[in-house]
Amino acid sequence: MTDFPGAPTTPSTGRLRVLAAMSGGVDSAVAAARAVEAGHEVTGVHLALASNPQSFRTGARGCCTLEDSRDARRAADVIGIPFYVWDLAERFREDVIDDFVAEYAAGRTPNPCLRCNEKIKFAALLDKAVALGFDAVCTGHYARIVDHPDGTRELHRAADAAKDQSYVLGVLDADQLAHSLFPLGDTTKDVIRAEAERRGLAVAKKPDSHDICFIADGDTQGFLAERLGTAPGDILDADGTKLGEHDGAYGFTIGQRKGLRLGRPAADGKPRYVLDISPVDNTVTVGPVEGLDVHALTAIRPRWCGTPAAGEGRYTAQLRAHGEEVPVTAVLGEDELHVRLDTPARGIAPGQAVVLYDGTRVVGSATIASTERAVGV
Repeated sequence: MTDFPGAPTTPSTGRLRVLAAMSGGVDSAVAAARAVEAGHEVTGVHLALASNPQSFRTGARGCCTLEDSRDARRAADVIGIPFYVWDLAERFREDVIDDFVAEYAAGRTPNPCLRCNEKIKFAALLDKAVALGFDAVCTGHYARIVDHPDGTRELHRAADAAKDQSYVLGVLDADQLAHSLFPLGDTTKDVIRAEAERRGLAVAKKPDSHDICFIADGDTQGFLAERLGTAPGDILDADGTKLGEHDGAYGFTIGQRKGLRLGRPAADGKPRYVLDISPVDNTVTVGPVEGLDVHALTAIRPRWCGTPAAGEGRYTAQLRAHGEEVPVTAVLGEDELHVRLDTPARGIAPGQAVVLYDGTRVVGSATIASTERAVGV
């Protein structure tokens, strides 16, 4: 069978040594099976990322349980490939969980999935894979890789827009992209489940995991409170009037409406939203929804999917994992980006990622450091 789209440049034999990251879900299992069917020498690996993993998942919440590890092993057995479990729990704690907590403590809103791709799956895992002689790491992400005759590669959106995961892969640099395989990028989720069933994979109907994998119960505020403790402060309106109190500014996110526990309603009777979180004086500022309108932003630590971009240009930008693209003008520098949106977007917070696209091609990603709003806070 011919190779699937997006395989790295192959040696003369056309056969690659591929390390397939197997989470225990249907996507990574089918991705591994497709890599085998494409003629590659595939080894499956499950990443043990939890120091004290639970035995079972609760529905679709969380991942990295012992059940997930066993599901991955059974899938590897059906596919007919060697299988190992690699313990990366300490690295995951340092690079993802500790970073997550520190970002919230600093009043920012991080994306742990993006950080995991950057630091774990395509750094720690890929580095180890290359050191052991593997040519590529294969995952079940929904994204496409386009190869050019000169050997360069581009990351593009998946064919299935509803499942596209290029946003959380925007942190990959050219070298990481050169060693990546995404066999599912041209396929829809329904087709993947049907294929898994035909292949006899027991995970064919297993629910997708969602939310934050290391907060299995979905209680992010409780998770942060356990690690950061109680830190009472004031909830203010835009003119500085005290409206209520909170137990920790880390428990709020920009754009939040529910759970504000305000002492009195707004004079106009309209809902109020979190507009600003200040760790310096431990205050949370709320106001009308119009105060969320962001028309420009500055982002730092850019990472380019291929040749580094520079100068001013027109792009589209995705500002949240499941957000829509918006047209922007961006000035790209070595250390930061300045992005101006054609139309304002709401709920954009420091700590989130802005990912730039040229058509379906991912140009790069950067971390939002500050925003400019039409209505001052």
